[in-house]
Amino acid sequence: MRWFLTGNPGVGKTTLIRTVAERLVGITCVGFYTEEIRQRGQRTGFSIVTLDGEAGTLASLGTQMPTVGKYSIHVEEFEKLALPLLNPETMPADLYVIDEIGKMELLSRQFRRRINELLAQPTNVLAMITKTSNGFIDQIKRRRDAEIIEVTRKNRDELPEELARKIRSQLEK
Repeated sequence: MRWFLTGNPGVGKTTLIRTVAERLVGITCVGFYTEEIRQRGQRTGFSIVTLDGEAGTLASLGTQMPTVGKYSIHVEEFEKLALPLLNPETMPADLYVIDEIGKMELLSRQFRRRINELLAQPTNVLAMITKTSNGFIDQIKRRRDAEIIEVTRKNRDELPEELARKIRSQLEK
């Protein structure tokens, strides 16, 4: 099964994904999440952090191409960390955790291809997708095996336990 979280910026999607992965003790979770990089209270970029603690830079303030808004995207560094994690042949897992499938990450053609390959196999995925539409995200939203869950301020506190229970139940089948 595939669970895709979406919601407005700042609602707690990354925190939710991290909390769910932490609650799945005994289940092999592989993947990554993103974090803001801040200096003196100002956001200066985003890092990518693997579930086993490796980190790299996804984006930083700058004009070096490619860019998203005011951020230069470090596609090669992102690919170096993210792509090996999303390969069931070399990195088997009970659950693939992806935060996020968004504008910055989708600048990598290899990442887009790896997501398609991952979803073509019988894998379990917990991922965050952007709320705004684009062709690739819309394809994911239309999948029959995808459950789209909107994270809101009202439901974000109960979702970690609910999602952990759903995932455990699916994996026991």
